[in-house]
Amino acid sequence: MILSVERDRRRRGRGASVTVLYRKVAAMAATPSETRRYGGPSSSEGLSGPSLFAGAALMLSGPLSILMGASGIADDSLFAASRYSYRFDLTAWGWIHLVVGLALVIAGLGVVTNKSWGRGVGVAAAGISLITQFMFVPYYPVWAIPVMTLDLLIIFALTRFHVATDGR
Repeated sequence: MILSVERDRRRRGRGASVTVLYRKVAAMAATPSETRRYGGPSSSEGLSGPSLFAGAALMLSGPLSILMGASGIADDSLFAASRYSYRFDLTAWGWIHLVVGLALVIAGLGVVTNKSWGRGVGVAAAGISLITQFMFVPYYPVWAIPVMTLDLLIIFALTRFHVATDGR
């Protein structure tokens, strides 16, 4: 842009270059024909990449938690932890993981189908899953830590600033 302004100044003289520069700045500052607004459920476009990732990750994390819950309910001797502050009966942990897993699947379906409640429920369900997985680390750290990472990625993807364009 600077080179073209310099070229115009040499060709037309000093006053013409100011006019050309003014026109270029005015064109850059002009409001485009399309308006920019926050994307989300009311957006006429499809899902954004982060939302699609979050929905798919919710529908992955949910069944993983359901499987963890089912294994905790079925066999109390599967997991063991000694002297832990948040020590519950493993059947209780199983039911907690089962309920959280169902909430994650429902939230994932809401996000993927672009429902208005999907993103909020997804953030809440992933946050609760993150907390329960953190409290479950002494029982099974090899499982809990990767699921915690997945929950953090879900929260990040759902809370990002999304901008969509609406061509009118």
